[in-house]
Amino acid sequence: MSDITRSSLPEHVAIIMDGNGRWAKQRGLPRIMGHRRGVEAVRETVRAAGECGLKYLTLFAFSSENWRRPVSEVNDLLGLLKAFIRRDLADLHKENVRIRVIGDRDSLNDDISALLIEAEQTTRDNTALTLVIAFNYGSRDEIARAAASLARDVALGKIDVSAVTPDAITARLDTAGIPDPDLIIRTSGEERLSNFLLWQAAYSEFLFIPDYWPDFDRKTFFSAIDQYMTRDRRFGGLPDQVAVAGA
Repeated sequence: MSDITRSSLPEHVAIIMDGNGRWAKQRGLPRIMGHRRGVEAVRETVRAAGECGLKYLTLFAFSSENWRRPVSEVNDLLGLLKAFIRRDLADLHKENVRIRVIGDRDSLNDDISALLIEAEQTTRDNTALTLVIAFNYGSRDEIARAAASLARDVALGKIDVSAVTPDAITARLDTAGIPDPDLIIRTSGEERLSNFLLWQAAYSEFLFIPDYWPDFDRKTFFSAIDQYMTRDRRFGGLPDQVAVAGA
C-alpha cells in the first residue's frame, strides 16, 4: 500500500464477498470448499484492515435471500459461521476488535443467536477495528423495520410525523451509530448491490473487482484502499465544499 495519512484513509469499508461457488466450480471442487476458503479470506482481510488502521469493516456474510439456497448449502454456511466465531473470537478479542452484527435475528435458531450475542458482548468494550457482520441481512427489510418503528411511535403519539426525517430513519437502522461506508467493494466481477446497505450507500464509492472472494487477500485489499484514495469525493457539492461535507 502506498504511503498514506490518517485523514486520507476511508473510515468504513464494506465488502460483498461474492464468488465462493464459482471459485470451487473452476477447480472441480464442491461449493463448500469455496466457502471454507472464503473464511480464510475473511481472516486475512480482517488482519489487513487492522494493519492499515481502518475503523469499520462490514462483511456481507449471509443475506436474507440466502435461505433460498439448497438446505445442505445453508447448513454448511451456518456451520462455517459457528466455527468462525468459536475459533476466532478469542483472537479477535485479543486484537481489540469489536464485533457488531446487523440483520434480522427474530427468525434465527437459538444456538446461532446465542453465538452472535456472545461475540458482541465479549468484544463490546474493544476500541480498535469494529467488524460488522451482516447476517440474515437485507437492506429493504432493515429500512422497512426502521419505518415501522417510527410509524408505531407516531401512532402512539410519542413523536410527531414531522419528526420522521432521514436522520430519524438512520437512527433506527441496524447500523445506527456506524458511519456510512466510504467504500463498498464487490468481488467476482458482479456489479450490483444485491440488497446491501441501500440507505447507507448514498455517497459511497464503489469498486468492483474480478477476483472471486477466496482469492481476495491483503494485497488486493490494500490495492482497493489505494484506488479509493484517488477518488474525488464531492458529496453533491463543489470541490471547495468537500472538506465541509465530508467532515
